Amino acid sequence: DYVFSLLPGSRAPPVGVELRAGLYYNTYYTGGAIAMPPPLSDNQIEYEDGTPATVSQMAKDVVQFMAWAAEPGHDERKLMGLKLVSGSFVGAMTMGVWYRSINIAKKTRRIDFTNPMVRPQ
Repeated sequence: DYVFSLLPGSRAPPVGVELRAGLYYNTYYTGGAIAMPPPLSDNQIEYEDGTPATVSQMAKDVVQFMAWAAEPGHDERKLMGLKLVSGSFVGAMTMGVWYRSINIAKKTRRIDFTNPMVRPQ
């Protein structure tokens, strides 16, 4: 969020704020004065799908790329987690069916307690 805010945060300094030569005003930088010139401006690039190349859109793309580059194993981890959850679900369903088939006779049996027939002597 900080990088996304910093990239399009360059503005003209407020009234009464004097900046030294070579410094630019950025509302999201501590103190407001930063030596980095505004890195993005509208229509610097052209998207293939016709998306407008606004500063906000380009900043979002830069941040998404940096997040992707920082975690190269992210997609593999997500896929492994999906496989693990799917396998656990299948295993739980299999165990449930197995438990029910083994114990169905015990759970559904009926035991009648009746008086024994008394035979005359």
